Amino acid sequence: MGLFDIFKGGGDGGLKKHAARAANKRAQGADRWQSLEALSAMKTPEAVEALLQRFTYRVDPSITDQEEKDLAMAGVVGAGDVAELPLRRFLAEGDSVAWPVKMLEAIAGTDTVVEALIALLGGMDTEYERDPQKKIDALGQLEDRRDSRIVPAVLPFIADMNESARFHAVAAALAQEPDENTETLRGALLAQIADEDSTRVLAKILDGFIARGWSLGDDAAELRSQLPEGYVLDGTQVRRRG
Repeated sequence: MGLFDIFKGGGDGGLKKHAARAANKRAQGADRWQSLEALSAMKTPEAVEALLQRFTYRVDPSITDQEEKDLAMAGVVGAGDVAELPLRRFLAEGDSVAWPVKMLEAIAGTDTVVEALIALLGGMDTEYERDPQKKIDALGQLEDRRDSRIVPAVLPFIADMNESARFHAVAAALAQEPDENTETLRGALLAQIADEDSTRVLAKILDGFIARGWSLGDDAAELRSQLPEGYVLDGTQVRRRG
C-alpha cells in the first residue's frame, strides 16, 4: 500500500475514519486526538502511514500542534519495526525531513538514518530549484552524524547552486573523521575556494583547512584574492588574522 493509498479505499472503516481525521487540519481537536490515539493502538503499516499525515500540516495554537505531533510520533515509534518502511517512504516522498529522521532513528538507529538520507540525496541534483529546502535539511541532518559514507554522498553538493546547500554540504563533510576520502575532499574544497562567492561558505571551508592543517599548495598565491576579511596566508597555509 502506498503512502496515500489508505485514503482511496481499502482497510476497515475504523482505519479509514481515523486516517481521515488525522489528516484533516480542520477537524475538531478532540476528534483528531482520539483518532491519533486509535491509530497508535493499531500498530500496523497502514496506521503508521495515517499517523505520518499529521506531520504534513500545522495547527494553532503551537502548543496543540506540538502535543499532537508528539502523540503521533509516540504512535509511530511504538509500532516498532513495522514503521520503518512507511517512514522511509514518507522521508522520500514528503516535504518533511526532521520528523521522519527523528522517528526512524528511534526505531532503527543512526546507520539506517544515514543510509536513508544518502538515498534521498542520491535522487537530487545540484542545479537551481525553486524550493531546495528538503535538500538543505537532509544535508543539515548529515552534519550532525558521523559515518564514512557521508563525505562521498555530500561531495557533489559542495558546488551546489544554492548557497545554503553548499554551506551544509561543506559542514557535513568537514565534520567527518579523516579517512580514505580525505584527499578527495581536500581537492574538492580547494577547487570550490576559487569559485565560491559566499563569505560564510568560504569561511567554513577555510576554517576546515586551518583545523586540519591543510595547505593550499601550489594554488596558494592564486587563491590569495579569494580570502575574506580576517584570513591571511602564511606561506601556503591559511591563518586567521590576529
